[in-house]
Amino acid sequence: MGGFSVSVQDTIRRRSAMANDSALIIDVDVRSRENNSAHRTREIDGERLIVRRGQPFSITLQCSDSLPPKHHLELVLHLGRRDEVVIKLQKERGAADKWWFQQQGAQDEILLTLHSPADAIIGQYHLAVLVMSPDGRMLEKMDKTRFHLLFNPWCKDDVVYLPDESQLREYIMNEDGSIYIGSWDYIRSVPWNYGQFEDDVMDICFEVLDNSKDALRNSKMDTECRSDPVYVGRMITAMVNSNGDRGVLTGRWTEPYSDGVSPTRWTGSVPILRQWSKAGVRAVKYGQCWVFAGVACTMLRCLGIPTRLITNFSSAHDVDGNLSLDFLLDENLKSIDSRDSSWNFHCWVESWMKREDLPKGNDGWQVLDPTPQELSDGEFCCGPCPVTAIKEGNLAVKYDAPFVFAEVNADITYWMVQKNGQRKKIRVDQSSVGRNISTKSVYGDHREDVTLHYKYPEGSRKEREVFEKAGRPFNELTNESTEPGQLQLSIKHAQPVFGTDFDVIVEVKNEGGRDAVAQLTMLATAVTYTSLHRGQCQRQTTTVTLPAHRVHKQMLRLHYDEYGRCASENHLIRVKALLEAPGENKPIMTVANIPLSTPELHIQVPGRVLACQQAMAYISFTNPLPVPLKDSVFTVEGAGLLYPTEIHVKEHIAPGQKVSVKLTFSPMRVGVRKLLVDFDSDRLKDVKGVATVVVRKKNHQKPRLVDQITYVLG
Repeated sequence: MGGFSVSVQDTIRRRSAMANDSALIIDVDVRSRENNSAHRTREIDGERLIVRRGQPFSITLQCSDSLPPKHHLELVLHLGRRDEVVIKLQKERGAADKWWFQQQGAQDEILLTLHSPADAIIGQYHLAVLVMSPDGRMLEKMDKTRFHLLFNPWCKDDVVYLPDESQLREYIMNEDGSIYIGSWDYIRSVPWNYGQFEDDVMDICFEVLDNSKDALRNSKMDTECRSDPVYVGRMITAMVNSNGDRGVLTGRWTEPYSDGVSPTRWTGSVPILRQWSKAGVRAVKYGQCWVFAGVACTMLRCLGIPTRLITNFSSAHDVDGNLSLDFLLDENLKSIDSRDSSWNFHCWVESWMKREDLPKGNDGWQVLDPTPQELSDGEFCCGPCPVTAIKEGNLAVKYDAPFVFAEVNADITYWMVQKNGQRKKIRVDQSSVGRNISTKSVYGDHREDVTLHYKYPEGSRKEREVFEKAGRPFNELTNESTEPGQLQLSIKHAQPVFGTDFDVIVEVKNEGGRDAVAQLTMLATAVTYTSLHRGQCQRQTTTVTLPAHRVHKQMLRLHYDEYGRCASENHLIRVKALLEAPGENKPIMTVANIPLSTPELHIQVPGRVLACQQAMAYISFTNPLPVPLKDSVFTVEGAGLLYPTEIHVKEHIAPGQKVSVKLTFSPMRVGVRKLLVDFDSDRLKDVKGVATVVVRKKNHQKPRLVDQITYVLG
C-alpha cells in the first residue's frame, strides 16, 4: 500500500472496531452540490463529485468522535485502470505541481479541503483516508470515495486557460452547435447536438481513452500522460475514427449504408457514443467529416478543453505533399482517378491550449482532425497543429503542419490526357482552396469567418513570404500562368431546389477585337461533397460564334428525372465547361459546384415549457418531389429535452402531400435548449429542422422522456 506498513494485529483491531461500529470515520460527504456548482460541472452530474484541476474542493468526514490527540490523517489517491498511479497528498502547501490538503475539525466532523495542481492528471480518482497513530501505524482506512477530475479552462495556471467568459460559455458549456456545410458560395448550417453534459457521456469519454492503443499497451504511462491536453487531444483524434483501433466511428463516403446509419442522418454525438459503449466498444457505422468532428468536439468540451468546430470550404487533400492537387481529365471531360482530391468542404476542430512542447508563438487554437485521411506517426490522427504555424508557414512544427497547410493553400492543376497518353495542362487555380473558413459565432447562431486566422489575404506580400518559408517560392506558382486570352468563360446559376428542373448558364465573353468561333462542351455530373463521381446528368457540345466585345450565353437545362437517379445524399451537381478555339494557346476550362437546397422542416413548441412537465412539439413536412417518398422516418433529439427518438411513417408520402407529427415529451433540464429534427426517406435525405426551447424550473419529479407520438398524413 504505497509504503504504509500494517501489522496483522493492527488489521484485526481495525476490523474489530468496524464490526463494533466504533470506527472513527463513519461516512464521507463529498459535498457534490456545492463542489460541482463551484467547478461548473453540475450539468454533468448532480450526485457524483466532478471537479476541475487547479481549483480546491472540500469533503466532510462524519466521525464517531474527535480525532485522538497526536493522531493524524493521511490522504492517498489512486488512479488508472488498475489503480497503478499512486499520489500521497502533502499536509501543507508545497510545490505548485503537488497535491495537498487542509484539515479543519469541529465536533464530530472533519472538513478536508483538497488542492490539485493545475497540471494534474484528468480521470477518475480513488481517495483513501487513513487514520494514523502517533508512531506511524495505520489504524483505520476509509477508501470508498471516488471523484472525477477534468481540465480547468477557468484556472490561469492550466494550459487550457481561456480568459474570455463569452468564449467559455460557447466552447465549453454550450451543448448545441451549428455546422457549416455546402460550398464556399452557398453556405448552409445544420444543427448539431454536442450533448457533452448528457448522462453517461463523461464516462464514455474516459472509456474511449481507456481503449486507445497506448492505454492498452501501457496503462500506467498512458494515465500519467493524461495531464497533457496535447496528448489527450491526439488520442481523441485517433479514437474517434476506428481505423486500426477500437475507435468510435467507421467512415464511409459512398452508399450503401444499409448495415448502419447514413452519415447525413446523425444530428448529434450522444447516440453515437452510447451505441459504441453499449455494443462493447464496437465501431458505429457510419461517419463522415462533420460527424467525426462533432463527436470529437463533444469529447473535448466534456473533458474541459475549449473546442470549436471548423469548416474549411474547398478543402484540399494533398496526398504527395507537393502543395498541388493534380486532376486528370480525358477528352470528354470525365475525371480519371487521382489520389489527390478537393472536398467541397471539410470539418475539423480547434482546441485552445498552450503548447509548452513548442517554441513561443504557437499557443492558442490548435487544429485537431479526427477524420481518417493520412497516417501520422503510424496512426490515423491529425494534430494538434497550431493555427498560427499554418498562417506563418512554419511547417516544421508538430503535428502534421504540412498536411493542414495544404488543406487551406494548395493549388489545383487540371490536365487533359490525350488519346496518345500525353498530358496537357489546361487550367491552374491558385485561389480556390481554403475559402470562407467558418465556425459558429459565440454571439449567436450565425457564422464567423476565421479565414484570416489561417492565411494572409490572397496576393499579399505576406502571402508570398509564407509560401517561400513553406518551401515553395511564390514565383514558382506563377511561372506557368499566362495572361488572360481574348475569351473568358464563366458559369452562372441560381440556387436550385432539389426535385425541380433548373437552368445553368455558361457565359463566354470575347474581349478581343475580332470575332471568334469556338467549340463549347458542357458536362453536368452528380458528385459527393468529397468529389466522388456518382453519374453523368447531361452533356452538351455546340459550336458558338462569338462577336468581338460581346457575351454569348449558352443554357444547359437539368431535369430532376436526369439528376435525381444519381444524386448523392449531399445533393451536389458539378458542371464543367470547356472552350476550345483556334488561336488560343490552350483550352479554357471552368468548374462550378451547385448545391441543391432541400426544404426545411417546420417545428413548433407552443406554450410555456417546464422541466419534468409534459411539453408538446408539432413537426410538419411537405414532399417537394414529383415522386412518392417511401420508408420515411423523423429522428428527434435535444440535449436536456429527450433521448433520440425515431418516428416512422408507414404510408407513402405522395407528391405535394404534407405529413404532420405531434410529439409529447418531458424536458429533463432547465435552460435554453434546441430541439433537432432530421427527416430521411428513400428519395430525399438530410432534411433538417431546429427549434429553440426555453425550459423553466417547475418541480423535481422524475420526467418521462417521451410520452406520446402521433402523426397525420394530410
